[in-house]
Amino acid sequence: MSQHERPARVRVTGPPRRRASAPRPRAREIDSGTALGEVLMHSLLREQLLLAARLLGLVVLTFGGLPLLFHLVPSLAEVEVLRVPLAWLLLGFLAYPWLVLLGLVYVRSAEANERDFADLVTDDDPLEALDDPRGAP
Repeated sequence: MSQHERPARVRVTGPPRRRASAPRPRAREIDSGTALGEVLMHSLLREQLLLAARLLGLVVLTFGGLPLLFHLVPSLAEVEVLRVPLAWLLLGFLAYPWLVLLGLVYVRSAEANERDFADLVTDDDPLEALDDPRGAP
């Protein structure tokens, strides 16, 4: 190879991070805007909203309850763990793992709701799936 020639560029890629999901058949009720499709979409949205509200309630109870607890039990303000005040430990260190855990629970639950919804709308007869979601006789 001479001094002026450059080697050809090579694209280096890693393995795929996620498996491609199997293509699902199109949902006729949702696509055509039927009354059944609207009911199904409304139920998905309601389920996702209820999930978010439940987890938000946990956050409010947890972080709203801590100041109330410290107000009702003033002796907790003097408690130290490894020379760190308990309030700092709870709000400064333990709050983040709790929020991450709640975030993971939310994502898994929301994805499960969407999978169930997709399975429901891709069946031939969505009303049959409501009666028996496993398809067992």
